[in-house]
Amino acid sequence: MERFLGRVSPILHLTRVTTAFAAVANVWFVILWSVRTPQEAPSPSLDGHPVWLLLLGGTASALGLYSYGTCLNDLLDVRRDRALRPERPLPSGRVSGETAALTVAVTLILSVLGASVFGITSVLLTLALAFGILFFNAAARFIPCVGLVVLGLLYAGHMCIPNPGLRFLWPVWLVMTHSLVVAAATHVLARKVPPLSTRAAFLAVVGWLCWSVLILGVGWSRSDAAETGIRAIWPVWVPATAAIGPAVLGLGFVFLAVRRTRQFGFGPRAADKIYRYGSLWLTLYAVAWMLGAGRVREAALLGVLAVVGFLTMTTLRELYGLAEQPVGYRR
Repeated sequence: MERFLGRVSPILHLTRVTTAFAAVANVWFVILWSVRTPQEAPSPSLDGHPVWLLLLGGTASALGLYSYGTCLNDLLDVRRDRALRPERPLPSGRVSGETAALTVAVTLILSVLGASVFGITSVLLTLALAFGILFFNAAARFIPCVGLVVLGLLYAGHMCIPNPGLRFLWPVWLVMTHSLVVAAATHVLARKVPPLSTRAAFLAVVGWLCWSVLILGVGWSRSDAAETGIRAIWPVWVPATAAIGPAVLGLGFVFLAVRRTRQFGFGPRAADKIYRYGSLWLTLYAVAWMLGAGRVREAALLGVLAVVGFLTMTTLRELYGLAEQPVGYRR
């Protein structure tokens, strides 16, 4: 068992599967929302497949694209990590460059295969996001005001893969905003280079505002369901109470982030905590949207996913420690 963990652990580190469940939750939310909401406009692929197949395809798409991004990040950063983070799988030699390159290709193929369940538009969106991930890792992340906005858009775009014609886009906007805030907080706490200057922060906020107007404007243009024919920034067929849970969770995350920063101080440890809590929060947002809209069964399913994801994250982290620092007897 220990030998098996020693072989698998570096690959799991490389693909960051312990936090990929957040991407799965975003995709599952869109699938369940599109299928269960009569006023939505699901594609023929969503109407023509059983829900279990849609969820399976969404899982493959989410895990594949997320792991593709993390593997690509480590592959492009191998020289930098040799100097700054030699304990990572690639610079430490626990994963070879050939294995990392193969993992990038396999995960990209997996994401495309998963997206194929939803139709050609979803496949094209997946390929566009793959290019966006490449752009982010190769260039945008070195310009904080650009990288933060691009990262938020990647999370938002990934969420739309199951249904590119989604009408209710407030959850997509929230995921973009949350991802951008978490990325900015971890960038500052971890003292990443280049630092986030006041000017860069201002430009990132301007970029966020522009994309917020665009996303919510598209949602407004799509909000006139056949039954109502009324366009509104908040669709009339979505209960206003649906916003209460996500709003409370958003404030709760800010409180938690401030508390953890005071507890651990500025540094990589606090940044890692906020990043992991931020991933978990995305699944909680999905549950809150469903509960607020009165879809208890779908909320329960997403809640189970959140619990399983959290337990998997905790268990794998313990197994990482067991594989890399085996328990021994004291002499």
